[in-house]
Amino acid sequence: MNGIWLDFERPIIELEKKIEELKGLRGVDDEIERLKAQVDRLKKKIYSNLSRWQRAQLARHPRRPYPLDIINRITNEFVELHGDRRFRDDAAIVAGIAKFDTYSVAIVAHQKGRDTKDRMKRNFGMPHPEGYRKALRIMKMAARFKMPILTFIDTQGAYPGVGAEERGQAEAIAVNLFECSVLPTPIIVVIVGEGGSGGALALAVGDRILMLENAFYSVISPEGCASILWRDSSKNKDAAEALRMTAQDLKGNGIIDKIIPEPLGGAHFDFDQTARNITDYLKTDLEELVEIPTDELIASRIQKFRRMGVYRE
Repeated sequence: MNGIWLDFERPIIELEKKIEELKGLRGVDDEIERLKAQVDRLKKKIYSNLSRWQRAQLARHPRRPYPLDIINRITNEFVELHGDRRFRDDAAIVAGIAKFDTYSVAIVAHQKGRDTKDRMKRNFGMPHPEGYRKALRIMKMAARFKMPILTFIDTQGAYPGVGAEERGQAEAIAVNLFECSVLPTPIIVVIVGEGGSGGALALAVGDRILMLENAFYSVISPEGCASILWRDSSKNKDAAEALRMTAQDLKGNGIIDKIIPEPLGGAHFDFDQTARNITDYLKTDLEELVEIPTDELIASRIQKFRRMGVYRE
């Protein structure tokens, strides 16, 4: 059970296993309904009182929907495009064009990989600089053809290897931040899992920043923060509390615009409902953003990020 379900989910999973065992037997319908009601009560009790660390665990849940799971449910005719036209293709970034509702849109997303082979191929969702350059290439193409851009964030962070640094990892992220701030087309960002540091921010400069209820968005992981502050990565729970990195924290601090609710128990219990919730929010924001004149859209986007943070002169 460990590695597939989280410790605090065990009581729920045990009950659901009992329900599955009873299905197909005669004369147990009442017992099944009683157990289902018990599961619902238990989910409400557990998931309405989550700590920040537990939300971080849910954001990383091995059963959680990854961006491609969502993209394939909310779009039609998704055509993936490859390569940065400089070095190679980076599978940690998925990019392409698709039909969303009545809109032709560009899609850019992180992708971690579901099994070991796919994770190795996608470098566990940690992009190299060519991934960010590919993303920018697709976003610039979208702007030329007046297509809105949807980005889906789910990464521990940019890959910190020697090769990535030699090929200009920091420069690639910085260029994306600059270029995305002035792209003449609507940009909507959805943080679906982990939003780690500059690796996430490179795709997260947009007109609307949405966040799933149990995702997190932070300058550093709880483990990394604990290692720096206390030289003890086991203090990850304390770090998660200090970082204030949950959707609820970030909405209160004006970093994100909206929190997208997840199905009872979390997104990993119902991919389809999660996708429907995301679709509803995206449609509402797209309808608003496409009506805003381009100059006003860019000015508003820049001011949005300038307002973030607190400082004293």
